[in-house]
Amino acid sequence: MKKIRTDYQSTFGKSPKKNSGVQLMETFFQLNDLAATKELLNTIMNYAVKRNSWIKEDPSVIYHFHQAMRSFMRAGYFIMLKEKKLAVNTQWEDVSPQALGLLTEKEYQNPMLVFKKAFREYSIKEFDYFISGMVYFSLGIYDNLPERNMINPYIHLTKMLDAAYLIIERKNIKPAPQSRETLPAKK
Repeated sequence: MKKIRTDYQSTFGKSPKKNSGVQLMETFFQLNDLAATKELLNTIMNYAVKRNSWIKEDPSVIYHFHQAMRSFMRAGYFIMLKEKKLAVNTQWEDVSPQALGLLTEKEYQNPMLVFKKAFREYSIKEFDYFISGMVYFSLGIYDNLPERNMINPYIHLTKMLDAAYLIIERKNIKPAPQSRETLPAKK
């Protein structure tokens, strides 16, 4: 008789059809609003560095955010690895400084630079450690502050959110269909 083993582990990423980083990003932004995500990231960061306070959000919301950001970082890493196949450069246009956010003009032009720079400085494990530490320190009162610099990964995450949103936005813009009058006639 065969032993049948049930796998209770999460099947995320174990399907035979591999998901691309862009598909994962699209799913992330379908479930999470950009402004709300950046605001919650900022709130968690603020409470993580305060000594005598903890975040007022429901812990389940924080845990969901933690898991969503972990998948977001992995999607960003997939995008960075497949960067040669993904062309998101656009023609330069006059952009207001508010639209740029934290991105430089070059990063706005080519959002892939944000992911390259972030993963050149920090590995996925370091970003995981950063997110876990932020969540841990924001949920309770502790005598000690985080032992590492938390500002640089925070800035990278914020820039990655902006860059990913730009990639998804530009991917979804399709050229206007040509009218029949401009198409050559078939003979």
